[in-house]
This record gives sequence, structure tokens and C-alpha cells, in this order.
Amino acid sequence: MTIPRVLSIAGTDPTGGAGLQADLKSIAAHDGYGMGVVTALVAQNTHGVRSVHVPDVAFLREQLDAVSDDVTIDAVKIGMLGTAPVVRVVTEWLREHRPPVVVVDPVMVATSGDRLLDEDAASAMRELFGLADLVTPNRAELAVLAELAGAGAGSGAVLSSLEAARAVAARWDVLVLAKGGHDEGPTSDDLLVSPSGSVRRFTAPRVATSNTHGTGCSLSSAIATLAARHGDWEVAVGSAKTWLTAALEGADSLYVGSGNGPIDHGAVVRSALPSVGFTDVWWSDVDSLLRSTLACGFLVGLREGSLDADVFAGYLAQDVHYLRAYERHLAALGRAGGAGAGAAAGAGAGGAGAAAGAGAFWAAAAEGCAAEARDLHHRRLAGARADDPVHPTCAGYLAHLQQAADSGSVAVLAAAVLPCFRVYAWVGSQLGTAPEGHAFADWITAYGDPGFAASSAEATRLVEELAAAATPEERGRMARAFRRSTEWELAFFRMPLELAGAGPSEFTR
Repeated sequence: MTIPRVLSIAGTDPTGGAGLQADLKSIAAHDGYGMGVVTALVAQNTHGVRSVHVPDVAFLREQLDAVSDDVTIDAVKIGMLGTAPVVRVVTEWLREHRPPVVVVDPVMVATSGDRLLDEDAASAMRELFGLADLVTPNRAELAVLAELAGAGAGSGAVLSSLEAARAVAARWDVLVLAKGGHDEGPTSDDLLVSPSGSVRRFTAPRVATSNTHGTGCSLSSAIATLAARHGDWEVAVGSAKTWLTAALEGADSLYVGSGNGPIDHGAVVRSALPSVGFTDVWWSDVDSLLRSTLACGFLVGLREGSLDADVFAGYLAQDVHYLRAYERHLAALGRAGGAGAGAAAGAGAGGAGAAAGAGAFWAAAAEGCAAEARDLHHRRLAGARADDPVHPTCAGYLAHLQQAADSGSVAVLAAAVLPCFRVYAWVGSQLGTAPEGHAFADWITAYGDPGFAASSAEATRLVEELAAAATPEERGRMARAFRRSTEWELAFFRMPLELAGAGPSEFTR
């Protein structure tokens, strides 16, 4: 299936909620390839239009020809045209290069009430409508079009939306979508009216929001894209209306502008995407470091059982130094969690239990770390190498953790300690199960312990919560602390062979 290639011919909106910018978002939201030809440069925001600049129409024609000379166009959506010369140029081009789908959104009156089409241009639109498949006016625009169609002329009668739509559809042999966004009641009903007068009603819940800037632009470009894909106008209109309802429901969460804000063009696509956590993105970011870690000589020798026992003992001695300091940082996180629970309880917040749970987890991890550091000599070193000095690599890692602790951010410290959990658990999953009699079977088993994997998952969850609540600036510091710790994890695994060979450190960053 070819991706629909959809051309928007429209004015601009520098705030991105309407016009060409909204069209391109809408086309992309429906998996179309959007193209744009600018008819007018509009200085506007969520409060209204300030001024309009219409470039020379000769340049407009050059834009149109540049697209049609090179690209097959499956659908065109025509929006703001502004002046009669612009209308005539677009009409002439459309006669020569009419694609299978033509949707005209006769932008005459903006949501803010600003007039966007002069009287001469409105009159010139008559010929353009004859080339359209579908016209999508708002309520005020539909009344203007009915007058152009001669409906109720001189009678003083006020036509209903359906009567006006039928008059326009019959006059220009075109489908008309009479939209119900400005009506009252619990539902918003749009009427798709054919030249014969037949009607298909599309109903959706009315969304209570003032953020409706660009709804007409967005809906018409969505319909154009869907019509090019499905080949059926009713399917296209129904699907586009469902999408628009979701976009309106998400509009209040955008916080764009202080007036009538835009709809959320990405609401449906976003809801369909898998949720990717900040910690997952950080993990992907360090993928090359992880692969280098698994390939380092120390872990290869450990997996194969060929690692020199003295090299392993050197590693353990440095690990004791590391664990003693690491325990202090985990305990600090535990205390911070407890303090947070107290503050939440004092404020009557429901997050007190969660904060207490986080504090308890970090405190328990600190106790386990202290026990590991205390027992490590007895289990593997049998008291040997207790006087080994701290290697520069170990010292560098600890200095990094201390810097995170001194940052004033619990979240940054939590991100800095997380790689020790995640990298070790991941290494355990990669090393697999040691065969019977393997020289380092107990250590490989410890790496792959399901309990440790569960602790790693819980630590990740807690850091993910902190990242979600952080500001972008703090979240960036968290990401960098995580990356730096992962770099030090690689250096730490490389360190034992450097100790044995007394060579320079491989970790220079």
C-alpha cells in the first residue's frame, strides 16, 4: 500500500495549531506524507489574527508547479486562500493537476471570529467549488456559502445547517460536511450531505473544552488523507471524526497559549505507542558500553572458568572498598525516602506509603550491601588482601558517586547508583548457568540470582518514578549520572586485569 501523498494549500500559523502546520500534523497522524504550499503568512496566536501577508501570486504558482512537476499527489486539501488572485491561481492549477481527492475547507472565518477571506475572493470561490469533492465549512462559513449558492436570497429566511448544506451541495455538485461543533447538547453531530440531498449523520460525544483552535483545518486534512487511503468518503469522515474527538479530549493537556488553544494531534498515535520509560531510554543509550562490558577479558575468563584466581581476588578486594562506600549512598537514599514519607503524611498526601516503601527498599539494599562487604573476605578472600589500597579506577567511581550525592538531588543520586543493580543483573542473565565444578560457579550464580534481578527491577521502577517527576534539567542530570556510572562499571570490570599487569587504565574519560 502506498502512503497517501497529501498536499496542503493553506496559510500559516506560527503557533502550530491551525493552517498549514496543523494540516501537516494531521496528515502525519493518519500515516500520510504531507506537503505544503503557502498561500499566506499569518501572524496569529491562540487569541486571534494580527496581520496577514500574501506573497506574490506568481510565487504561489511556482510553489504549486514545483510540487506537481515532481510528485504524484493523491489528495489535496485547500485551506486559507485570502484573496481573489490567490483563489484564481489555485483554481487554474487544480484544473491542470487535479488529484483523485480534493477537499476544500473554505477558510473564511477563524474560530476567533476573524474574517480570513475578502468579498472578492469569496465570489471567486464559486469556480473552485466545482472542482472539489468535499467542502467542510464551519457554521458561519456555511451561511456565506449558502448565500453564494443563491439559497434564500431576498427572502429574509434563516436556513438551517441542513438546508444550507443541501443548497451548497446541489449548487456545486459536491459533498458538504455540515459540522455540529458549535451546536449545543451532549453530542456533536456532523452531517455529510450529498448533491442529491441524502444525509449521513456522524455522532460523537461533545468535548467540553475551549481549546478548539484549528479544528476545521485538522479535520479536513485528516479526511483528505483517509479518503486517499480508503477510497470512501463516509469511512474517511467517520474515522476522522473519531480521531478529532480524541484530539479534543487531549487538548487541555497541551498548555499551548492562553487563549483558544490547539487540539492534540498526536493523542491517538501516542495512545497506540508502547510506553517507553526514561530508564529504558538510558539503557539503550549505553548499549555499546554494555556490549564492551560483556566482552571484557575479566568477564570472559569468569564465564569460561579460566580467570586467574589472584586476578579474581584483586577484583574482590576492590569490590569491598566499593561496597563500603556504596552502602552509605544507599542508606542516604533510604533516609531521604523516609523523610519524604513523613512530609507526605504531614500534608495528608496519598503518596506517603509510596515514599515509605521507597525508603524501606533503599535501606534494605544498604543493609544487604553492608553484609556483603563484611562477609566477602571470609567467603572468598579468607582474610587476605584486606590491606589492598584503593585502585584509581575504584576511587574514580566512588568520587563520581560522591559527586552525585553532593548534587543536592536525590533523583540524581538514585540514577547514579542504579547501574550497579542493572549492569550486574544483566551480566548475570548473559553469563547463564555455570556447569558443575566451575571455579566461579558461586559468583556466576550470585550474578544471576532471581532475587537480585527482582531488586534490580524495583530499583529501576523507583528511579523511573523519580525521573517522571523531575524537571527536564534534573532529568538530564540523571541521564548523565546513569551513563557515567555505566562507564565506571565497564572500567571496574577491566580493572582486575590492569591490576595483574600493572598496566595503564583503559578508562580515560
